[in-house]
Amino acid sequence: MPKFVIEREIPGAGKLSREQLQGISQASCGVLSKLGPQIQWVESFVTDDKVYCIYIAPNEAMVREHARQGGFPANRVSEVRAKIDPTTAEKV
Repeated sequence: MPKFVIEREIPGAGKLSREQLQGISQASCGVLSKLGPQIQWVESFVTDDKVYCIYIAPNEAMVREHARQGGFPANRVSEVRAKIDPTTAEKV
């Protein structure tokens, strides 16, 4: 199943309170529950003015539908083509 990185422009995201982040998470989980098991939220990274989310979904359209139903921006949706980490540098 493809993995996607979603870039959400949310001015002041880094200043959101724990309670606000919890509310956003709850809203997201509610939409995911309606959309079914085909789409999964893996994790998100909050920066000053953006949130970067990692999702597993069958296609970009489903990721965008999640954003639409949840009222979340999805300014850029990019499919992950490969994953690397420090172990990638090791010779087999």
